[in-house]
Amino acid sequence: MNNSLKLNHFDSPKRKLIVPILLAVVALVVVLVLYLQNPAVTEAVLASMIRQSTPLILGALCGILCERAGIVNIGIEGQMLLSAFLAYMTNVWTGNLWLAVFVGLLTGAVLGLLLAFTSIQLKLNQIIGGTIINILAIGLTGFFYQVGMTTKGKISPIALPGLSEIPLLGPVLFNNPPITYIAILLVIVLQIVLFNTPWGLRTRAVGEHPRAADTVGINVFKMRYANVIIGGAIAGLAGAFLTLEAVGSFERNMTNGRGFVALAVMIFGKWNPIGAWGAALLFGLANAIQTQLQFMGTNIPHQFIGMIPYVLTIIVVSGFVGRSRPPAAEGEPYEKE
Repeated sequence: MNNSLKLNHFDSPKRKLIVPILLAVVALVVVLVLYLQNPAVTEAVLASMIRQSTPLILGALCGILCERAGIVNIGIEGQMLLSAFLAYMTNVWTGNLWLAVFVGLLTGAVLGLLLAFTSIQLKLNQIIGGTIINILAIGLTGFFYQVGMTTKGKISPIALPGLSEIPLLGPVLFNNPPITYIAILLVIVLQIVLFNTPWGLRTRAVGEHPRAADTVGINVFKMRYANVIIGGAIAGLAGAFLTLEAVGSFERNMTNGRGFVALAVMIFGKWNPIGAWGAALLFGLANAIQTQLQFMGTNIPHQFIGMIPYVLTIIVVSGFVGRSRPPAAEGEPYEKE
């Protein structure tokens, strides 16, 4: 009896991998079949999927860092929006794209500091703190934005020599602008940092059991501040992506709910960078298919086609929120004894 229980315990992680592996194999077969039938359209849809998933995975990484440390961040939408605006304005004023990217990062970090201060120092309800950031971003960008401003260009794709010439994979993965490459690298880096370094262990400790972490000498406040600020900078990078890499211009409310979709991606990915990236690719694919359908022209009203990503968000959130376990101390202010 005990041996069978032990066997089931050790086999359970392998069982959890069966479904993702099967889905990946099925997806690969479908992609290859579609590629053989129409290479140009398949490459276009997959390349669009990577682009559409970039701000979502960056927003989700922000949420993972914050919530793994015990801070709920629903202000990702506002962090992305204000960062997108200030990065765009920096590009308009200076014409320096990399300075504009830095301003986007800095804006997100400052808003992260604001959230950390209200949540940790003032012990304000974290949902309210995130809502304040969202309202602040919508108000500031709506008030200061002026129609007719001209940008100084946007960040161009960089084709990786040799790799970009690989059929199918080359145009999709190895011919992208820098922020897209950075987003993919961040997924790998944060996966390693969170689960294979002392920093990651401390982050997860303060998000699961802050009092126990404090007992062994971990500074709970410091860890939470650091993670929320770094997460804010990553959300700022997502905003910079929108105006400097994806579009090259700014429109009011141009984030269009991506910050909230990023939270769904985070939940779907179970607060895991690799899992969140897979979820972001799924949402990116939904957006890419929506765009392709509108481009091809169908008898379906465009309003229904435009609903695809948001319907997927509702399905994911309603289906996985109860099944995914967030960090135990998420949303709870810590009182040091």
